[in-house]
Amino acid sequence: VEIKHGRISMLAFLGNIITRAGLHLPGNIDLAGDSFDSYPNGLAALFGPDAIPTDGFLQIVFLAGFLELFVMKDVTGENEFVGDFRNG
Repeated sequence: VEIKHGRISMLAFLGNIITRAGLHLPGNIDLAGDSFDSYPNGLAALFGPDAIPTDGFLQIVFLAGFLELFVMKDVTGENEFVGDFRNG
């Protein structure tokens, strides 16, 4: 579990560095036409006055929970090394 959470932490840190460097996904984040770069970086994107909508935040939380509980686990018991989550 520690290796899985360490990998997630590394991805979160890298995503923070990339967005602070000014690189954002192209296109719109929602059907209202808000672009990805219209939201602030870091924790301000979640908790600031210009934060993403609550429904979007809940989608992120539920996706992470779903992946944690149902996808990212060794269901076969045949992992070759610690942290091997190929699932078959």
